[in-house]
Amino acid sequence: MTETAGGGFASVEEMGDFGGSTQVTFPQGDVTAWSRVVETVRVDGGQGVVTAASPFHPLDPSWPDQPGDTGLLQSDGLEMKIVDCVTGAAEASGGPLLIGSDIPARRGDPAWDWVVVHVVERSVPVGADVRLMVDADRRNALSAGHTGCHLMALALNAALAGRWRKDVPADGLGHPDFDRAAVTRSRIVRDGSVDTYRIGKSLRKKGFDADGLAAALPAVAGHMEDRLAAWIATDAPISIAAPDPGLAALRRWRCALPEGTAEIPCGGTHLTHLGDLGTLTVALELSEAGDELVVETRASGTARLTP
Repeated sequence: MTETAGGGFASVEEMGDFGGSTQVTFPQGDVTAWSRVVETVRVDGGQGVVTAASPFHPLDPSWPDQPGDTGLLQSDGLEMKIVDCVTGAAEASGGPLLIGSDIPARRGDPAWDWVVVHVVERSVPVGADVRLMVDADRRNALSAGHTGCHLMALALNAALAGRWRKDVPADGLGHPDFDRAAVTRSRIVRDGSVDTYRIGKSLRKKGFDADGLAAALPAVAGHMEDRLAAWIATDAPISIAAPDPGLAALRRWRCALPEGTAEIPCGGTHLTHLGDLGTLTVALELSEAGDELVVETRASGTARLTP
């Protein structure tokens, strides 16, 4: 059986089995579950175990920003480490289970089944009931990093709003969405994130004015941190909306901020309230050529356990 967010249980049959996508409970913050092994596969670093349902967040090969969860797997007195967690997929009509970058389909393609693959040291029999336990401290720190990353992006959009000379798509708060237009890489780390933005010819043609940006960065950072502090002070709740519990479902991060309710497509994990971040600080660095901006975000986490 699988533990639900409310502490109850649902049968494995209710949660689905292989031949369908893994039913995931990490969006609501779950870190433990019982489920049944439905498939195993060899993976780099060990053996991959697929269960009908899982609280584990896997690395997404299409946008690998948040690392996969780690933790423990227990079954009939056996305990082993889950050293990584990755995404797998197989054609629904039949075919081998492929892992990560070997998957040729786009995430969410309905012709494919999308599964969570828990990487362990040795095989577990198909049909075995197992208990899955996420490293909660690590998950919490990564959730803080991901929540801080979204807030940083919204604050950056607001701080750079006056530099746009043309109309561009806006974020959920009505500001020109610099983050969406320019981000090339995002990495979630414990209690923080590192985001890289390309400020090249294409962005300038869209209307972004980068003149004098290097000299303005201290003021930009100051404006961002003031806004971030005001948002965190509201201790607003955070929710994840999803049409269904399947791994590939399009989930959306949602938070009611003073300027309005922000929604951002996101497949990661998050804190439940802004106040749990403690404080957020940002460091901005522009390349010498002026064509790449790197933003490092760090949460203090004064209201929660930190490593």
